[in-house]
Amino acid sequence: MLDLKFIRENPQIVKEAIARKREKDRVDEILQLDGERRELLQKSETIKSERNQIAGDVAKLKQQGKDASELIAQGKLKGDSIKGLEDELKSVEDKLNDLLLYIPNVPHATVPVGASSDDNKEVKKWGEVRRAGDFDFRLLDHLALGEKLGILDFARGGKITGAGFPVYVGKGAALERALINFMLDLHVNNHGYTEIFPPFVVNKASMRGTGQLPKMAEDMYHCEIDDLYLVPTAEVPVTNLRRDEVLPVDQLPVKYAAYSACFRREAGSWGKESRGFLRVHQFNKVELVKMVKPEESYHELEKLVVDVEEVLQLLNIPYRVMLLCTGDLSFSAAKCYDIEVFAPATEARGGWLEASSCSNFESFQARRANIKFKREPKAKPEYVHTLNGSGLATSRLMVALLENYQTPEGKVVVPKALHKYTGFTVIG
Repeated sequence: MLDLKFIRENPQIVKEAIARKREKDRVDEILQLDGERRELLQKSETIKSERNQIAGDVAKLKQQGKDASELIAQGKLKGDSIKGLEDELKSVEDKLNDLLLYIPNVPHATVPVGASSDDNKEVKKWGEVRRAGDFDFRLLDHLALGEKLGILDFARGGKITGAGFPVYVGKGAALERALINFMLDLHVNNHGYTEIFPPFVVNKASMRGTGQLPKMAEDMYHCEIDDLYLVPTAEVPVTNLRRDEVLPVDQLPVKYAAYSACFRREAGSWGKESRGFLRVHQFNKVELVKMVKPEESYHELEKLVVDVEEVLQLLNIPYRVMLLCTGDLSFSAAKCYDIEVFAPATEARGGWLEASSCSNFESFQARRANIKFKREPKAKPEYVHTLNGSGLATSRLMVALLENYQTPEGKVVVPKALHKYTGFTVIG
């Protein structure tokens, strides 16, 4: 959520941000309601002052033994007017607060202006990118390879739940578990994150705090009876761990790493590529969340990207880092890097697959979730800056791993970094 004062003082900046993020412009309506709110507040304060004056006059008349009934009646009318204004004020403030939840974050000055993912900027590429033509045998894509090896079963996943819910079998299940444990250990032991194992369902306040509600309600799985939501990412429960808290400055930066299953309806994604893991409704992910001092947040964003990159470097999977343009930037983010892995058998569909997004939300989420810190014990609380990154999502990572590590015999070599987690070195 943006600061209302910032919107009031910088309406054109906010309007430009909304346009560049391709959201609906509600700024004029917000400013109108803000004006009504301030006018109602002023009227209420004026009448309260008048009522207080009357109360004082009533007290004097009573002390003098005089009749104060007329002034008492006037005071009651003032009280009724105040009650009416307060009711009207609450209605205006509710409308205003609702509209503020639909205003996206303002992109950072270093974010390139663009309309779509075509305008994203490649800032780094790592590893040997082997395309399908570089192999001396016919590559199988991850779906065909997984079915041939008996380690993935999308058909039975569809039978027991529906399309987009994969089943891992045998060494496929073990490989998935190995990836999760490997990433958690790396981030906790090498990068200094504290491990969290959060609930996989959250309340409405948590979803609102990180920006999923109300904007993306249709993409979320909602349990109506309990009014709870399946988590779209561990970012939601982990960030909300500190909701409505004021952190001592010596606790910053807060760094959490958490595994969760992730659930997304993807209601607005009809027609997009959906073979195998390319678009699923349930997947696994290790999430990294940071809460930092505002002046350090962009340095911490760069460090976050480096932490994610090390996962792929240790697995020896080629990747590239993309700086997202304004038109591809998420609703809540001020700046974001996507880390994309290369899958050679998926080259006909572009080859590059997003496996991680690393974002700086500045104070946008902290303002919604009311997460603050104090620089000194008696200092005024300030909003922290929050960041998060996928460290990583296993679904697209599994695609790249299977396709890059397959052999002419149709087997899959397990990356060396995972050997101690799998207990085997080859799937076949």
